[in-house]
Amino acid sequence: MSVSAVTASQNLSNREPIATSRLGWGALRPGTLAEGVPDRNTCDPAAADDVDLAWARIRAALRAESGDRHFDAWLAPLGLAGVEGDHVRLAVPSAFLADWVASNYAEKLRAHWIAQRPGTRQVSVIVQAPASLPAAPAPAMPAPASPGPDRSSGIEARYTFDNFIVGKPNELAYNAAQAVAEPGPVGFNPLFLHGTTGLGKTHLMHAIGNAFLARQPDAKVAYLSAEKFMVEFLAALRAKDTISFKQRLRTVDLLMIDDVQFIAGKDSTQEELFHTMNEVISAGRRLVISADRSPQNLEGIQERILSRMAWGLVADINPADYELRLNILHAKVQAMAAAMPNAVPVPAEVIEFLARKITANVRELEGALNRVTASAGLFGQPVTLDFTRETLADLLRAHEKKLTIDEIQRKVAEHFRLKLADLLSPRRAREVARPRQVAMYLAKKLTSRSLPEIGRRFGGRDHTTVMHAVKRIEELRASDRELDNDVVLLTRLLDA
Repeated sequence: MSVSAVTASQNLSNREPIATSRLGWGALRPGTLAEGVPDRNTCDPAAADDVDLAWARIRAALRAESGDRHFDAWLAPLGLAGVEGDHVRLAVPSAFLADWVASNYAEKLRAHWIAQRPGTRQVSVIVQAPASLPAAPAPAMPAPASPGPDRSSGIEARYTFDNFIVGKPNELAYNAAQAVAEPGPVGFNPLFLHGTTGLGKTHLMHAIGNAFLARQPDAKVAYLSAEKFMVEFLAALRAKDTISFKQRLRTVDLLMIDDVQFIAGKDSTQEELFHTMNEVISAGRRLVISADRSPQNLEGIQERILSRMAWGLVADINPADYELRLNILHAKVQAMAAAMPNAVPVPAEVIEFLARKITANVRELEGALNRVTASAGLFGQPVTLDFTRETLADLLRAHEKKLTIDEIQRKVAEHFRLKLADLLSPRRAREVARPRQVAMYLAKKLTSRSLPEIGRRFGGRDHTTVMHAVKRIEELRASDRELDNDVVLLTRLLDA
């Protein structure tokens, strides 16, 4: 969720992006509803009553499980958008809430719906303005569709160039994506985006589609995963209707196929993909493809397809550096504050801490922030460094560099302008004893070493001495601002 981490329209059973349609009771935001799924208001009224009763029971169960404070802060905005067959659609008023619900309540929501309606297989969270949710399930005539481009091709409206955070690791891909979205001739075709998971490839592809449609509202655009390409092609083969499949994809003005690595070894699908690529490129239409690695590093893909994909511009998206991670988190916090005025404030030191510690990918980075803020709201706690460490202990262990007691001792001695030998000596003068206690405190907080081991590393002291030092520094931090600033600064230096 960049801002690209989790789609705001989530299929909670398999996380497959859902295409869009129009609702009879008002225009949904694009990219939020399965194509061909009817409006709940056009369904049988008796069935709608059953669905509303099930939803009322589920909301009551969620409130009982999570408590009033947590429910009102996070789950109260969740509304029922519709049910068709085995597919339940829930709606929230912001992309941030959609991300949070999908990340934290996917399995629980699905379990509740299965308990109420055993045939349920899919639960989706969509972004939708509260005013467009139906007040009651009474039957109604479909409202006229709002004017605008047909986005039933799967483009997600929330992914735009404006909310894609740009830095050196993704600058080339961003600029290339903008060029593809511009009208007029493009100096390359196709555009091939590659990078590991969670770095923003899918965000950029949807941003291309949104910008392309905004500039050319009558254009035809198709976005689908390579896996979906394969499933639909095989279904067309079984139905002996490949002509419709070919016609639909080969005549679009912009075709985007995501995660092409998933068709490795699928010969018949690759054959169809090759001819589709040729048709689109030969006709002067635009093609964007993504994968988790560059064409030359893809295995199990036909050589002629790799050659075609490398024919245009190959743009990599590298892991976000510290500056980019910091900017992404700041943008995410701002979005949270805009979406939820009562959101728990996140101090700059926590943002900096997360940007330093969570380096794998943007999706994990944003997930860590969501986890901290959600936990703080649930327990009624402020977001602090200590709270963040405690909440993300398992995640941080997976990312931590092995900080040693020696490093802590050296950094503390340097900060307080002491000799290392003085810090480890028996001296009890305050100018030595207090820094020693700080070093013991940091050793306990920042390493997994036991109290006896920490004591031994400080001149053979007993573990009770370490316990006293930790307790004393915790007490002083609450009353001595200068000491607290020292601890904060040393923590940042040691975490860097």
